[in-house]
Amino acid sequence: MASLEKRPHGYRVVFMFRGEKFARSLQTKDPKQAKATLARMEDTLRRIDLGTLLVPDGADIATFLLSDGNLAAKPRNEEPVTLTQIFDDYFANLPAGANEKTTIDGMLLHQRHLERLLGAEYHVQRLTVSDLQTFIEKRSKEKGHRGNVTTTTIKKALVTFRTIWRWAATTGRLTGSFPNRGLRYPKASEKPPFQTWAEITRQTERGGLTDAEEAELWDCLYLTLPEIDELLNFVKTHALQPFVYPMFVFAAHTGSRRSEIVRSRLGDLDFESNMVTIRERKRVHSQTTTRRVPMTPLLADTLKGWMKQHPGGIQTFCQPPGIVRSKTIRAEATPVTRDEVHDHFKRTLRGSKWDVLRGWHIFRHSFISLLASKGVDQRLIDSFVGHTTEDMRRRYRHLYPSIQQSVMAAVFVGQ
Repeated sequence: MASLEKRPHGYRVVFMFRGEKFARSLQTKDPKQAKATLARMEDTLRRIDLGTLLVPDGADIATFLLSDGNLAAKPRNEEPVTLTQIFDDYFANLPAGANEKTTIDGMLLHQRHLERLLGAEYHVQRLTVSDLQTFIEKRSKEKGHRGNVTTTTIKKALVTFRTIWRWAATTGRLTGSFPNRGLRYPKASEKPPFQTWAEITRQTERGGLTDAEEAELWDCLYLTLPEIDELLNFVKTHALQPFVYPMFVFAAHTGSRRSEIVRSRLGDLDFESNMVTIRERKRVHSQTTTRRVPMTPLLADTLKGWMKQHPGGIQTFCQPPGIVRSKTIRAEATPVTRDEVHDHFKRTLRGSKWDVLRGWHIFRHSFISLLASKGVDQRLIDSFVGHTTEDMRRRYRHLYPSIQQSVMAAVFVGQ
């Protein structure tokens, strides 16, 4: 259907289409890249033969085939849209509050990796599948926090790129679809199942694990109810600020994410009906949603005690006046930030047995595990924690080993 020809200045592709011969330079001397482009072009020709892809009237055939059917004509001789420019335009036009700060920070990190491997001045309209495949291959060979960069991390960068491409296409900055059809990723490893402290300790004490493997195990820790009680008692006696212990109880007894803890307001606490409203941002990306969780007696009593010394403002958790923040001393009560919440978590547990806990999400793991272990209806668990997909449910759906063993023993009686 098509073939490659090696010329002094690089490869070109030669092909027949509807009885007419075409040739087009691929602008590369890399045989691997040229072969990848040829394979994509032949796939596009097959799609045309099968009738799953239609050639627009008047289309430049070579351009259409080389762009995976995205472009009908050669790009006009305009100033090319660069990778940096398209990202900068996107963020400049992003409505205030449209995304969480952490989401923006992640997208900016993805931008830096794309610019580093594709080039800040890369002409985005010329993006091809082989360019993205080259990015995947290069990124997968780089070192991350724990071994090579994972497939999940690479996919997140391309999701960001696709999001910005689609925005650029709807605003007339780019044309065509994001060319990610047929990309191949390194085989990913499934995360270890969530496990108890005792299970993880037995594995680490046997030895033979790398630091990265041990850290991954501790990421999958969930706490039993006695361990949560022990941890909360430790925090109660070691917290440096009065809001820290109530914040730990809030997380442990509602399964809230860190960002949800920060967003919590006094008006969300209904002591009459013993319900707390959680302000979400992840379940529906286009709007802020809420869910309601019943208050446990400990949570209600702890929050009532905190209300008696609350320094003021509408947020549930605030820093009192006089607390130093960077080089500034607060003159009034100030809501805690995500970074401050993380800092107080690590500062409170530093040097103790609880130092292995990486962050607030441990309470979410544990909250869901406790509900599942008691046979709580999955629909109720979903409503309490805001799960919406089966992947989320499967990741969290596990019971204590003792319960699993009792179930098996009940089935295989006398075996």
